[in-house]
Amino acid sequence: MTHSGRCFCGAVELEVTGEPEAMGYCHCNSCRSWSGGPVNAFSLWKPGAVKVTAGAEHLATYHKTDFSHRQYCAKCGGHLMTSHPSVDLVDVFAATIPTLAFAPAVHVNYAETVLRMRDGLPKLKDFPAELGGSGEMLAE
Repeated sequence: MTHSGRCFCGAVELEVTGEPEAMGYCHCNSCRSWSGGPVNAFSLWKPGAVKVTAGAEHLATYHKTDFSHRQYCAKCGGHLMTSHPSVDLVDVFAATIPTLAFAPAVHVNYAETVLRMRDGLPKLKDFPAELGGSGEMLAE
């Protein structure tokens, strides 16, 4: 399955192929600040499954930390994705891919939340252990 997405103005277009490795919500301060919202809906993909199909010359990158290389359109500022090289994953923001059936399975960095969500999904204090986190679960 292939899904297409684009930035706010449409100058940068991307495509994701196959199934995401994971989908969920991130509550960390960095994601909240970058997204301008109380929580970030993510879809994680292997880098080979994500392709910029148009407007690559408008794609800009900002990385405050080595863990997250945030990519956006330099024309409109529309956020597109965040590369996480150390774990070999790319977070394509769920809203960027309108045809993807968003099926969240987890909350990460829930210790930093400003919006409690009672949805029955697992709430991780930080990240899963296999991604370098504690794997510690928090109460809903």
